[in-house]
Order: sequence, then C-alpha cells, then structure tokens
Amino acid sequence: IYLFALPIKEYQIIDFFLGKELKDEVMKIMPVQKQTRAGQRTRFKAFVIIGDHNGHVGLGVKCAKEVATAIRGAIIAAKLTVIPVRRGYWGNKIGEPHTIANKVSGKCGSARVRLVPAPRGTGTVCARVPKKVLAYAGIDDCYTCSRGSTKTLGNFVKATFACIQKLYGYLTPDLWKETKFTSPPNQEFTDYLSKTTRIKAA
Repeated sequence: IYLFALPIKEYQIIDFFLGKELKDEVMKIMPVQKQTRAGQRTRFKAFVIIGDHNGHVGLGVKCAKEVATAIRGAIIAAKLTVIPVRRGYWGNKIGEPHTIANKVSGKCGSARVRLVPAPRGTGTVCARVPKKVLAYAGIDDCYTCSRGSTKTLGNFVKATFACIQKLYGYLTPDLWKETKFTSPPNQEFTDYLSKTTRIKAA
C-alpha cells in the first residue's frame, strides 16, 4: 500500500492489517461555536492519535454535535491517515532502530516542531503532546525543539505529525540501492478488476 502510495479509502483495511496492535488516545475535546441568527451553535471537535508503538501512527480530527460521535469519527479519520514511521540509529547500528533517521521539522499555524536524533537510552525529551505522538509511533529516543504557540494543542499535534510524515521524504545513502520496478497493483490485476460480475445476494 505504502510502496505504491495507494489511497486508503476505508478504515476496515487498516483494521484488517493492524487491528489488534492499534491503540488510540483522545488528545483533546474542544467546543467550537458558530454564530447564527438564533444565537450560537456549539459543536465538539476531537483530536485522536492512533498507533501500534511499532512504526505506524495516525492522527484524526472530527467535529460533531455530540462528543461520542466526534470521538468515533476522529478514530476513523485517524485510521485513514495511518503512515509508516522511518526509524534509525544514533551512531553505531547495533540492535533495533530506536530513534529517527535524520533531523526533521514541521509546522502548523504558528507551532513549529523540530525532531533531532538522540543516543540510545535518552528517552523522548519533549512536551506532553509530542511525547504521546512519538510513543505511539514507536520512537524511543528523540530530542525536540518547539516554537510558536504550542498551547494550541491542535496545531502542536499536527506539527509533530507533519515531522513524522517527512521522515521518509529524505533520500539517505542506505536507500540508494537500485530499485527493481514492478507494475503497480492496479495494472497487475487489471484483468480481474475489469470483470463486472455481480455478486448474488444470499
């Protein structure tokens, strides 16, 4: 899915592959208001982070009239945005990857976050919000630097997620190996997909 950048349109796909390992946490529920002729209309906005603590993380945001509906929608939205996390080493490549592969920065609104690789055993040196995001992503050691209005939790968590998204964007020497190109799944299974057989209802 990630190799050919196939869009994930249904959350059941993520449930099938990662369902049992995935854990979710509600980061914040905030009321938002819209001014109408009759007064204000209040709705609730939920931010949910989802991950398997082993290289997959997603962020979902949903607004709804009720809190429960907003949380449910945010979990589904988070599953649709699950991304692979590129992990690496600080110094010698001994044992499992424990930190990020390179320095990376992301922003959302005025919140800017910078992630820096750290030695094994350091832990995640950061505020509460990025700490949870990095934990769900499976990053054990990392230094961080943040600027701007980090008390705006929505932008802060989105900036951290933007950092993690950029990790696979850097082409480092260990990814220089010759790529053997294969046809994408849509092309490979084109004969099967072109069949218009109707499934009989039981």
